[in-house]
Formats: sequence, structure tokens, C-alpha cells
Amino acid sequence: MEKIVETRLGSQKISMDKVVHFPRGLIGFESEHEFTLLQMREDLPFLMLQSTKSPNVGLLVTDPYTFYPEYLIEIGDAEQKILQVENREQLTVLVTVFIPPNKPEETVMNLTGPILVNHERKIGLQVPQVDGKLPAQMRLKR
Repeated sequence: MEKIVETRLGSQKISMDKVVHFPRGLIGFESEHEFTLLQMREDLPFLMLQSTKSPNVGLLVTDPYTFYPEYLIEIGDAEQKILQVENREQLTVLVTVFIPPNKPEETVMNLTGPILVNHERKIGLQVPQVDGKLPAQMRLKR
């Protein structure tokens, strides 16, 4: 089943099986629970994490391992349970990106608030990292 969604990139036809449910929303967007990932351009390592309900809620995201291969994330038992994750291969890790207008050299990635997506179950969760002192129940490293 497909649906037309208004986005920051204009009207987009999305497949409903690509919608990811965020039970807690995202930091700053706690009331938004349904998102989809949109490819912006094939030659760029960025995606738009777009709300399916609010056209103006779309976050630029990327795979942090493209830039920082040694990036580590820790998630606890509660987060693993929400994500219904059993192993690392079920997860996609994303971080938000800010590119200042006309200053791409000042691009910043938020490595302290990674967004984890269980791509098998279509469940997402933002898991803030606190000084690396979270219980190391699942230490993610690619």
C-alpha cells in the first residue's frame, strides 16, 4: 500500500511498509511517531527522516560509520526491549546532521543522540548517550 505524503522535499509517494514507528517520538518531536526515510540524492550520504504526518518535520540524517568507523553506542535492556532487537544486524544507526546555509565545511553531526532503527520490525528509538556510562548491555560497533 502506498500513500502520498507532503514533506520538506515536496510531495512523495511512500510505501507504508517503509514507515518506522517511534513509540517515544524524537527529542523535540515527542508527538511525532511515524517516520520514513527518504533518499535525497543518490550521490550524497544523507537521508531525510521525514514525519508522515507533519510536512515541516524532517531531519537530515546519515550513517555515522561513513565518517567515524570507530563510533560506539551503548544501549540498555529497556531500549533493547522497546526496539525488539536481538542482534546488531537488525539495527540501522543514524545521527542527525546540520549543514549551515552556504557553509558546508561547518557541517555538524549529533553523535550524542543516535537514532536506532530495527529495520526488520520497523521500530525506531532515539538513544541519548551519556558520558559512555550507560550499562554496556549491547555495545554497538561496526
